[in-house]
Formats: sequence, structure tokens, C-alpha cells
Amino acid sequence: MNPELIEKITRSIVEKLEKQSCFEQSFPTDDRQSSVTFWDHTSSANKKVINGPLAEVVEDDSVKELIKFPNIQENNLTSLPESKMAIQQEEDIESKQQVSGIKNPVNQEELDTLIQKTPARIGIGRAGLRPRTETWLKFRYDHAAAVDAVYGNVNDDLLKRLNLFKVNTQVKDKEVYIRRPDYGRKLSDEAKKCIQEKCTKSPTVQIIVSDGLSSKAIEENVEDVYLSLQQSLKSADLDVGIPFYIEKGRVAVMDDIGELLTPKVVVLLIGERPGLISAESLSAYLCYEPRKGMIEAERMVVSNIHKGGIPPVEAGAYLGTLVQKILKYEASGVSLVQKEQ
Repeated sequence: MNPELIEKITRSIVEKLEKQSCFEQSFPTDDRQSSVTFWDHTSSANKKVINGPLAEVVEDDSVKELIKFPNIQENNLTSLPESKMAIQQEEDIESKQQVSGIKNPVNQEELDTLIQKTPARIGIGRAGLRPRTETWLKFRYDHAAAVDAVYGNVNDDLLKRLNLFKVNTQVKDKEVYIRRPDYGRKLSDEAKKCIQEKCTKSPTVQIIVSDGLSSKAIEENVEDVYLSLQQSLKSADLDVGIPFYIEKGRVAVMDDIGELLTPKVVVLLIGERPGLISAESLSAYLCYEPRKGMIEAERMVVSNIHKGGIPPVEAGAYLGTLVQKILKYEASGVSLVQKEQ
């Protein structure tokens, strides 16, 4: 996506989040809702949801490329322009193609409802004792995509485009990475030396990126999340350290970063373990003053960031507001929840 467009969308989302926060503080209610609206991929066709981009670009004679957010309450098919209508109709056709593979089910209506509520493989039917050929081929394709995501490498062009230098953990190859998670939690000696030379000490926020268990997740999502997060932190006037990329890293590697650079908050963007529904899902882990020996309950995670889950641009903006909350309460994870209460 165009970085300038990401900047405009992020600014608009941050302003929207701030307005929402001010409104909730002015009119507290027991029935609290998230200030961020996420795409609900399990929604049925009867529900009014946004299945397209959360923002659309409209041109005007005076100001070009204005960002216009649709009103969720008023969103419906009749309010969409013709181009949007065509996209919506295509998506409706695609969703209708996900039909049951069971002939003459006892309750067709209930089965259709269940299929619309989950992308899992249910109601696929069988051909004799075996799965149908189409179902089997789709399963093999998704399994191959998951294996490729685990064993693949992130393209160097992407790292150069984002201006991320690369360091390594103590893992030498993928087989060791899978069998010895503890090696992926520790930086190599060369990595520690490189980070100390290139990075600034004691920043407020330190962003790091790692392929984790899915290089595909990084290639598909990290650019939008990273640029959106950067813009969100810039809008909040927060000091951000020099970002970098850790190859074959695990979540707990952020503890080593905490010991080396002593940042207030570390944000780790890492590829999730791939499944048979999506192999390109990204997670963002956040931690206040990470250090060796800290427990997992002190970390926070925003997961399921991909085109079928949380939109990457919106996720980046949301992470920016989450960082501000962590700094405000000087805590993360369970401690943050306790302080908020």
C-alpha cells in the first residue's frame, strides 16, 4: 500500500480512537465496546458488516484523496457506489459458493448457518469412505502453504524498503529452530554487538520484527502494520528507537532486547504458527520494560492480523494507542488489566 495513504488512514484512525476515548470518558457505560472495529469474517450474510476496506478514497476539486470512513450503522448495499456494489456482489457470490458437500442433510438450514459461522472444514461431505477430490486437493494446498510459511525466508527487498537491518538468534537452521525453541529466544553474540552499535539506548518504544513460524505473514502484512504503527507513535510524539529484523526469533527474544537497549516498551511483530485456514497471520507482542526472567503473563498480544482477520493498517494504529496505555499505567499484561480496574 502507498505509504502516504497509510499515513492518512492511520491519522484518521488515531483521531477516531481519541474521539471514541473522550466520549467513553464523558459518558461511561457498563456495556463497553472496543474503540476499534474489526472485520468479522464469520458474520452471516444477513448481518450488516463492512466486508471491504475500512476507508475509501474520494476525489474532490479542492482536496484530493480525502479519506472517508463509512458509518457502520448506516452501511448497507444501497449506500455503496456502483464500484463498491460490484465488489460486494462478487464477495456475496463467493460466499454463496461455500456450500455444503453433504447430500440431503437432516437440517440444511442449520448446516448452512454453521458453515457461515466458521472457515473451518465442516459439512464437506465424503465420496464413499474418502474425502471429495476437491476437498482433498484444497487440504493438500493449504498444508503445502503452511510448510512453505515455516521454512521460507523473508525477502531482503522488503527489509531494505523498511530500512530494517538483520540480526540472528542462536539458531543456525530451521530444523534446529523447530526442535529447540530456547535457541530462538537468545540473540547470538554477533547480533548483540551489532544492535549495540547501530541502535539508540533507552528509547521510549523499540520496534522489532521477526519471521517466527511464518515468513509469509511478514511479507504479506508487516509493511502496512509497521508504517501505520510508526505514524501512530509519531502522532503521539513518542521517541522510537532504530527498528531491526531478527531472523528465526521467538517471542521471548524481546527479553534480550530489553537487557541490551532498556526501552520502556518493546513491540515485536512476529509471524504466527500457520494453520490450515491461514498461513499468513501476524501477531504483535507488547511488553513494558522487558527483562530476563519475566513471566509470560506480563506480555500482551494482538493476534490474527491478516486480510481475513484484523486489517493490518487498523492493527498498526490500534497498537499505537495500546503503547500509550502501557506507558500511562507503566505496566503490561495482567498487571495492566489490574491497574485499569
